[in-house]
Amino acid sequence: MQYFEDIPVGVTAKFGNYPVTREEVMEFAAKYDPQPFHLDDEAAAATHFGRLSASGWHTCAMTMSMLVENLKQNRQAGLGSPGIDNLRWLKPVYPGDTLRVESTVLEKRRSQSRPEMGIFKSQLTVFNQNDEPVMQMVSNGLVQVRDPDAPVE
Repeated sequence: MQYFEDIPVGVTAKFGNYPVTREEVMEFAAKYDPQPFHLDDEAAAATHFGRLSASGWHTCAMTMSMLVENLKQNRQAGLGSPGIDNLRWLKPVYPGDTLRVESTVLEKRRSQSRPEMGIFKSQLTVFNQNDEPVMQMVSNGLVQVRDPDAPVE
């Protein structure tokens, strides 16, 4: 189990392999982001996307799926997240793409008010199969401290 003390600042993890399907793009869009360029080939062709593209929110959801799978494989004493910063959709994601994630720990600190938990920030970049970045964000993670009685620095 990986605790706050085990997370080194500067370390980069590479993980994920998420094939983007047309069916999933359209299903997600129909339910959560029903804009024409996510649902209709002809409408999408008339936009700057040029063809059917995934919702940026769908890209976030696919990224979350890869993050959770990575956490299952590399057990972490995670306690959730208070949110993300600086979310950017850099390039469209299309059916047929395969996504992966690179995550670099930027900083970490113990909580002053809750000494049993630590907070760390990670720069997450999502790439397509051509190693082109398609999305970037800073994730704020909460993780259990191994020894909450140790002094908070």
